[in-house]
Amino acid sequence: MEHELERERLSRVKRAYTTRRVPVERMRLVVEGPGCAPRAGDLVLARVQALGEHARIELCGGRRAQMFCSDEIIVCYGDRYAPDQYEAEVPADLGPCDLVAGGGVAGRMLCRHSKIGQPTRIVPLGLVCDRDGGRLNLSDFALVRLQGTAPQRPPTLAVTGTCMNSGKTTTAASLVRGLSRTGLRVGATKLTGTGAGGDVWRLADAGAAPVLDFTDAGLVSTYRVDPATVLRAADLLQSRLASAAVDVIVLEIADGLYQHETAALLRDESFISGVDRFMFAAADAIGAVAGVALLRELELPVAGVSGLLTASTLATREAEQALDVPVVGPDQLADPAHVERLGLLPDRARFVLSQHADRREHEPLAEPSQGRLLPTPAAA
Repeated sequence: MEHELERERLSRVKRAYTTRRVPVERMRLVVEGPGCAPRAGDLVLARVQALGEHARIELCGGRRAQMFCSDEIIVCYGDRYAPDQYEAEVPADLGPCDLVAGGGVAGRMLCRHSKIGQPTRIVPLGLVCDRDGGRLNLSDFALVRLQGTAPQRPPTLAVTGTCMNSGKTTTAASLVRGLSRTGLRVGATKLTGTGAGGDVWRLADAGAAPVLDFTDAGLVSTYRVDPATVLRAADLLQSRLASAAVDVIVLEIADGLYQHETAALLRDESFISGVDRFMFAAADAIGAVAGVALLRELELPVAGVSGLLTASTLATREAEQALDVPVVGPDQLADPAHVERLGLLPDRARFVLSQHADRREHEPLAEPSQGRLLPTPAAA
C-alpha cells in the first residue's frame, strides 16, 4: 500500500541528520505492506509513540529539536554498537521499534547500558520512496570518486581509542585545531560509528575543511557492515579529502580496538599503509598502556596518547611513567608549537609547513576559518 507524501505534511516532518544527503524533492511516497522488510539505510517515516532516552532529534542542519509524542520524523534504519548506550539491529518488519540514536537511527534494541534509560519508541508509518515507489536508501546518495588522476594522498594522522567516550573526538578536534593554526589546510573524516552530526560539527568548528563521515559514503552506521564495504567507504572518504587539496588529513575511528569493524580496519594493509601516525585516546593509564601495546603488536606507528585520562594530573603521571610516547592533553594538541615539538607532523607535512615559514615570521598567528562540510548533492 502506498500513500502520497504531501509537501505540506513533509514540511512539518522532522528530518534527521542521517537523511541529510537525500534531497527532499525525492521523497514522494510512503509505502507499507508485507513486502517492505527494512534494510540498513532505508528511510522511514515514523510517529513518535513514547519519549525515552533520546527526547531530541538532530536535524539535517545540526539543530537538536525537541520531539513530542505524535511527532512525525524521517530517520534511517540501521544497526548500532554503543557500549555506553545501546546495541541494536535493523528489525525484520515495519512494526514498532526504537530510536536508538539521536542522529536518526531506527532499530530494535538488543541491550543497553545500565545507566541509560529506555529508548524512545516509534511507530513506522512506511518506507519513504520516490515517485515510482522505489525505496530511498542512503547508499544511493553516497559521494562518488572523482574522475581523473588519483590525487596524491596527503600526510594522514588517525585517532583511535579504548572505547566509546574515551576522548577520541576531543583528541581529533584538538589535533585539527593545532595543525590548522600552523597554517596547514586540514581535512577530517570520521570513518566508523553511528550516524550523528556532533562529532562532524566539532571537527569543522576546530578548523577542518572539508569534513566528511561514513554517512557521506552511504552508511547509516558501520556496525555489522562487512569489512570490504567499510574499507571502500574509508578509501572513498580519504580520496575525496585528498581531491580537496588539503595539506593533512585527520581520521577518527570510533569505538575501541576490540570492536569488529575497528579491528578489521587496523589489520588491513591497504588502510594502515595510508596512515602516517596514530594518536591513542584512553580513559585511564592502564587502558593507554594496553592500547599502545596492541597498536605496536600490529606494527602501527604511535605518536602519542591523549584522551579522558589527561583530565587527571595523577592519571597522566601514571601513563607517562609507564609509556615511552608523549601523553598530551587537548590544550597541548591545539597549540601549534606543541604539535611541532611533539613530532606529530608527518615528514611531508613538515615540507608543506616550511613553505609557510616566511609568511609566519612576518604575520601574526592566524586563526583558522570556520570549517565546512562537503556540499550535499543539492548544493554541489
